[in-house]
Amino acid sequence: MLLAAPLMASADQQQAPPAAATPSSGTPDEQATEQKPEGRSSPWLLAPLVSSSPKLGTSFGAMGAYLRKFDADSQVSLFGLNYQYTSTHSTIAAAFARASFHADHQRIIAIGVFGYIKNDYDDYLGTGQPLKTNDDLKAAAGRYLYRAKGDWFLGAQGIATNYQIFGESPEDDLALETLGLKGFESVALGAVVMHDSRDNEDMPARGWFLNLNNLAYREALGGSASYDAYRADLRAIWPQGNRYVMAFRQYNWLTHDAPSEAQATVVLRGYKQGQYLAQYMSSMEAEERARFGARWGGTLFAGVAGLYGNRDAVSGSRDY
Repeated sequence: MLLAAPLMASADQQQAPPAAATPSSGTPDEQATEQKPEGRSSPWLLAPLVSSSPKLGTSFGAMGAYLRKFDADSQVSLFGLNYQYTSTHSTIAAAFARASFHADHQRIIAIGVFGYIKNDYDDYLGTGQPLKTNDDLKAAAGRYLYRAKGDWFLGAQGIATNYQIFGESPEDDLALETLGLKGFESVALGAVVMHDSRDNEDMPARGWFLNLNNLAYREALGGSASYDAYRADLRAIWPQGNRYVMAFRQYNWLTHDAPSEAQATVVLRGYKQGQYLAQYMSSMEAEERARFGARWGGTLFAGVAGLYGNRDAVSGSRDY
């Protein structure tokens, strides 16, 4: 899953606002919401990271990045590292690169993630069973895009992950065994079709974005299972005067023959990802962004998501 991405994603996985750049749960490129100001002498960026989510709790960390614009018509490129420690005693470290060059005719995204994640579910997979797990995550993902015509891009992507799940107690280990959940290795390759007319990748004020991609996970590539994942991500942004922006996102995640732990989860801000899983997931979000000053703003958003398909599996089908 591209920690497009996230990250632990699939190729598109931490969630950003509908108006933010691509994959989701937290990718590092989405956290850099300011372009390099004109006339700034230093290309280095150092920023504190503070966030809060139902899955990881409140996290604190830092990001360091090198910014470069390869030519006048390309987007700002980022190369950096970040680290976060959370109130649930989870740790996540990542190295990332987002490059735009050749007059923005070519784009490359790459990321490597290492994490130790502690989960606490009150009702795991709709079974009524509370579950605490400690998850070790190692993942690497990359995507290459070429501007085919106008705002349309074609490309390829790949991802490799090593994901291990451990119960917090013997009772949790028994619950994992009963549910048939275990860690796994996965390696996948896929294709990407993308349209991007946004005026800014990080904080767009107008334009629309469409990302259609697949990941074919195969044992022949070195994974522990063979299955397929498909994603369709549509985002539209409309300016409303000088201070307001309206944004909309519709996201779909479809899996085929995926093991339980690799099925689709709800992709929605404020939701604990991974608590419920199913074969398919669709979500919609809308947000209104307001600017209060040069560096301050606020967002009001609402969303709805549904899990469906594979109704007889332990993950069941749930709406949110």
